Amino acid sequence: MARQLDYHTIREIFARFQQAEPEPKGELEHVNVYTLVVAVALSAQSTDAGVNKATRALFKIADTPQKMLDLGLDGVIDHIKTIGLYRQKAKNVIKLSQILVDEYGGEVPNSRAALQSLPGVGRKTANVVLNMWWEQPAQAVDTHIFRVGNRTGIAPGKTVDAVERAVEDNIPADFQRHAHHWLILHGRYHCKARKPLCRTCIIRDLCQYEDKTE
Repeated sequence: MARQLDYHTIREIFARFQQAEPEPKGELEHVNVYTLVVAVALSAQSTDAGVNKATRALFKIADTPQKMLDLGLDGVIDHIKTIGLYRQKAKNVIKLSQILVDEYGGEVPNSRAALQSLPGVGRKTANVVLNMWWEQPAQAVDTHIFRVGNRTGIAPGKTVDAVERAVEDNIPADFQRHAHHWLILHGRYHCKARKPLCRTCIIRDLCQYEDKTE
């Protein structure tokens, strides 16, 4: 775990991220906030590409909680059976859809606590939804952010919660809204787990990772 980088270094890192990708976007496909919640919940332990492949047809016929309930558990399973843990995830989708209909009038709530009360929606999922849909500076720490945060010194921490706090505490406010997307994309395409692409990394000179590849 690298030591925490100082303010000026972090500002320079995110200025470079911003210059390279001014408006980074999440890669999960969705048509509204409800389908975003479902997509993010389905993405646990699965790739965004795999989820997108499974949900394209699903969201064409079930883009509201009631339509999902009308499709039924077997219908949801049939659409998402290529995704890992699909049976449990399908049950969660039906359960959360029922709660949204019964308790929220079919609308998706926009507080972290209310989102986390839905089956299959943890803190990370809630933060993704708050950030992507409501543009809140919520930080969803996945394996990419955990790795990049610790390797570089941007946001070191021994746990996901510690890294989330480090992101919130150390990244300047004007970069907070897009911070988690910049970090995810950097981890997914450059700072990879096994073979990081250090040679072409735009923050190589600022990163504290000792085992840089040549």
